[in-house]
Amino acid sequence: MGNLLYLIAVILVILWALGLYVGSFGNLIHILLIIAIIAILLRIINNSRKI
Repeated sequence: MGNLLYLIAVILVILWALGLYVGSFGNLIHILLIIAIIAILLRIINNSRKI
């Protein structure tokens, strides 16, 4: 499941970057970046609990 979170985070960051480039999504595109950061943080937190 951890690899899936990284995959989702990478996809969201790519979509965020494309959204900034296109510029048609307005401020809502930043929600993708926030969701990607949350996914990465969840992965880090889950790894630290296993140790």
